[in-house]
Amino acid sequence: MNRNALFGLGLTVVLGTAVLAAGCSGDNASPGAGPAAAPLIGVDYPRSDTDFWNSYIKYVPQFAGELGVQIKTTNSQNDIAALISNVQAFQSQGVKGVVMAPQDTAAIAPTLEQLAGKKIPVVTIDTRPDTGKVFMVVRADNRAYGTKACQFLGTKLGGKGKVVMLEGGLDSINGRDRTEAFNECMKKDFPGITVFGEATDWKGDVAATKLQTRFVSDPDIKGIYMESSFALSGTLQILKQRGLQVAPTDPKHVFVVSNDGIPEELKDIQGGLIDATVSQPADLFAKYGLYYVKAAIEGKTFQPGPTDHGSTIIQVRDGVLEDQLAAPLVTLDGATIGGQPTTKFDDKSLWGNNA
Repeated sequence: MNRNALFGLGLTVVLGTAVLAAGCSGDNASPGAGPAAAPLIGVDYPRSDTDFWNSYIKYVPQFAGELGVQIKTTNSQNDIAALISNVQAFQSQGVKGVVMAPQDTAAIAPTLEQLAGKKIPVVTIDTRPDTGKVFMVVRADNRAYGTKACQFLGTKLGGKGKVVMLEGGLDSINGRDRTEAFNECMKKDFPGITVFGEATDWKGDVAATKLQTRFVSDPDIKGIYMESSFALSGTLQILKQRGLQVAPTDPKHVFVVSNDGIPEELKDIQGGLIDATVSQPADLFAKYGLYYVKAAIEGKTFQPGPTDHGSTIIQVRDGVLEDQLAAPLVTLDGATIGGQPTTKFDDKSLWGNNA
């Protein structure tokens, strides 16, 4: 007898430490199960100025249809005041749950408290609020992003030289996680490498200006870590202007690692313009953001542990669980480097090859 049949009979089944009961999913199940009701969910898109977030925006209605939910959407354009206003509008429209990706992870706390008071469950994707309770956080291990980039660059540079880290916004848990992990890894494993951290607030023009300035003062830069693909275009333009777009075997080559896994990055790896990226799953952010908020509306619960979709749910603090989705390091040849397994750029499992 399958699991759904057991739900229908109202039976309770114990599987290891997970308990399954009628209307309650204690295991970490994938989309597809549950009643056929179509709850109304408010989804706020955080921005639409990057290929990554535009891909996410494309996936949301696709998975809403597959999961059987109705959606109301807004776009806060990286403005916390707009996000708060959008959430107020959702409440007036009668949404039963909210999916959001607050870029300012501290300032969203009062809004989360308000939603909790009205028993409207919240799932955050990509970012985790600094305080306050949400039903589930759907993101990848952002500290691993920084560590993977560090190991790649440190190994390629032989533990010596200078690298620039184009940081994201440090008001975001993502920016802090990536920055702190990269710095800690470099200090521990590659003390001979000098790291120049440049704050950019996730803005491409700021990143380009600061990278250009850094090259003027330190023309012997040998590595660049971009914490997001927001900096891709400006970085490539600067390297081209300075005559540094050369093969990895050329002593002038500057090794570049990005984050996101957008189609353009994969093409640039193939073309030798950048060397690696960490692929954030834009498709799975959309899929599981909607899945978990629907599960919350239906009264389901989850526990820490491995899921059946290749990730692990962890408890980050009291009342907050996080489904840490897989985010592989992507390279030209898919070879292991610095002890880190990598995925070849043309692997069909990468969302960027199916966008």
